[in-house]
Amino acid sequence: MKIGVIMGGISSEREVSLKTGQEMIRHLDGSRYEAVPIVIEQRADLIKQVQRAGIDIALLALHGRYGEDGTVQGALETLGIPYTGSGVLASSLCMNKQLAKMLLRAAGVHAPAGLYWKKMDDYDRLAVEQLGYPVIVKPNTGGSSIGVQLVQNEKELLPAVQEAFSLDEAILIEPFLKGTELTCSILEDEVLPILGIRSAHSEWFDYKAKYEVGGAEEKVIQLPPATLQRVHEAALASYRLLQCNVYARVDMILHEDTPYVLEVNTLPGMTAGSLLPKSAEAAGMTFSQLLDRIIARSLYERKQEWGKSERSSD
Repeated sequence: MKIGVIMGGISSEREVSLKTGQEMIRHLDGSRYEAVPIVIEQRADLIKQVQRAGIDIALLALHGRYGEDGTVQGALETLGIPYTGSGVLASSLCMNKQLAKMLLRAAGVHAPAGLYWKKMDDYDRLAVEQLGYPVIVKPNTGGSSIGVQLVQNEKELLPAVQEAFSLDEAILIEPFLKGTELTCSILEDEVLPILGIRSAHSEWFDYKAKYEVGGAEEKVIQLPPATLQRVHEAALASYRLLQCNVYARVDMILHEDTPYVLEVNTLPGMTAGSLLPKSAEAAGMTFSQLLDRIIARSLYERKQEWGKSERSSD
């Protein structure tokens, strides 16, 4: 089977994407797959490179805008090329943090509520004071904690807001919830062992903690049965409500024994130190076996989805 590993892209997460793609290629079973690296430098690259490569399926290693937001998924569907992970709708929904959280809260899932600003004219320090410091300022789209800042007081607010707006068209400002950070990897509707995260140098799981060696302690966490059930229910509810498919990672914070969903990642990082492979390993899966399952399930799901679409158009 000829697999195109699509990586790079044009978002702020390009470097993480390249690492994800390289790690995927390293772990693909050479006896089963022929891996073709497809590095995206600009939007126009995708269609030309994919058509030239003649692949059977696209293994998506993209992150951020034009990779994780449904755009690439839609382009591949137009070309009739199967791809891994969630479809267009889920990808688009999960990339928009504000919209995703509104949907989750409406369904009874706990998620932080704060301010949503679409332009600098929305700047309102009094509204932030009402939330209560410290607050988290973040771009509405994107991931890897790029542009996300913990703001302790009014003096730090304006620079953080300006930086977030430099990366995105809209931003979120949310109360900083203290608690235990959790990540719930889901594969084929099954929650893998839950990892607890503790940053080695800051109060939260920022970019440095995620990607520097020794930046954080990430290990399977033991939770009381009732708490574990609530975490499982919140993770699966988020995955299903936002129409995720094949695999995803739900990030939470356990605040006063209540799990709050921070975001849902439809194409979580798959670098050597990423959380999903660690959860899979804790479940007894190698990286290669994880990729096998993602590829096989994705092929099945695309066949089912496209078969339904063809039947409905007859």
